[in-house]
Amino acid sequence: PGFLAGLVLSWPPLVNLLGSLWLDMPFGFFDSVDRWYGIFSYLRLPLIVLLIFLGLKGLPIYLMLGGTALFLFSGSFGALETLPNEAYNLLTGNMIPAIPLFTAAGYLLSESSSGRRLVRFFQAALGRLPGGLAIVAVLVCAYFTTFTGASGVTILALGGLLVSVMIKSGDYGEEFSRGLITSSGSVGLLFPPALPIIMYGVISQISVKEMFLGGLVPGILLVTALSVMGVLRARKSSRKSEPFDGKELARAGKAALGDLLMPVVLLAAYFGGVANVVETASLAVVYVLILLLVTGELNRGLILRMLRKGVPVIGGVLIILAMAKGLSYYIVDAQVPTMLTAFFRDHVSSRFVFLILLNLALLITGTLMDIYSAILVVAPLIVPLGALYGVHPVQLGIIFLANLQLGYLTPPVGMNLFLASYTFGEPVGRIYRQVWPFLLVLLVAVLLITYVPWFSLVLLG
Repeated sequence: PGFLAGLVLSWPPLVNLLGSLWLDMPFGFFDSVDRWYGIFSYLRLPLIVLLIFLGLKGLPIYLMLGGTALFLFSGSFGALETLPNEAYNLLTGNMIPAIPLFTAAGYLLSESSSGRRLVRFFQAALGRLPGGLAIVAVLVCAYFTTFTGASGVTILALGGLLVSVMIKSGDYGEEFSRGLITSSGSVGLLFPPALPIIMYGVISQISVKEMFLGGLVPGILLVTALSVMGVLRARKSSRKSEPFDGKELARAGKAALGDLLMPVVLLAAYFGGVANVVETASLAVVYVLILLLVTGELNRGLILRMLRKGVPVIGGVLIILAMAKGLSYYIVDAQVPTMLTAFFRDHVSSRFVFLILLNLALLITGTLMDIYSAILVVAPLIVPLGALYGVHPVQLGIIFLANLQLGYLTPPVGMNLFLASYTFGEPVGRIYRQVWPFLLVLLVAVLLITYVPWFSLVLLG
């Protein structure tokens, strides 16, 4: 059935291929092709709607994106050539190797004891403060998400450990701990060298270095917002804080020194002009391998676990990007951004109203699409709109990414909700009830990022 369905869907481009190979086709052949196109032109919209509906019901996102692109291109003879060509051009781009390299580095870290070393260090440094453990949890989640580029990996790898530490402290209940960890899974996406920032910069033709600088303060704002909630909850606890142990801090700092220096080394290499993005990603892999060799954790089992868990994620992201690129090409080729800009110019005169509509649209997008395909499909639509309303390109990019990371926590398709449900063994509905207070706080922070350009632009001078 799958082969027959593919044959039917690929009929128009196959006809184009046959026609280019054999010019003397049987009599009446092209008449039948014209009739087929006439029939198929009426079926395109219902089939696209069906694909979107199936996507909401669990159809893999790459099938929804690729199928939609194929149906949209079915009105011309060029679909067979356009879609693979665009996918090839994307996957052979200069920045693409950074995706598997950073992801591999992140998975190597997640499969090692790096998380435990960082938790021990931050707990020794901040644990005596009111809400110190909540701050520890948020910082560790941000650290791992930054390097894996996938918030779900952080929840799966560290969720159980962090929740257990928070509950044992006596300051936090089970529901609060799970809600905080689930919400913290995506805040690292605004810190360099997170892959979504790199992808947005490349697709939108904005300096990646400026995007890195633009994301730092908003990322700190999101981390601070969640940390404040942890501090406020801890103040209600009657437990006495433990005395500061300088010796334990020194021991924990020595053990975690390599993990703590990693972002410093990578950012110094990149911002110092020593390495470009791909070279920085390569440096990340080499750094992690040396770190694991020094700590005695580098072995065949760890490498195999990283490959077993990381390769499907890397392959999945690349396939989604390839399918999304075809759809993005159609959107640009059909001049949808131009038409959308003209519509907004005629009907929306207020910059404030535009930003409200942008937030709503991006929140909805974040619930339906992963962040990488959304960058390819949606970013070309909003960049000219941002220019129309005088929104700085870097601020627009940070608004885009900040809203999409909220989508990971928003029903009905919020990815982190399902991953937390799997990790903690709780129904998705219950996880959402635990998350929604944090979601509201993050929403307020995102609105500040949206309407106060200072957060995104202060480091740009």
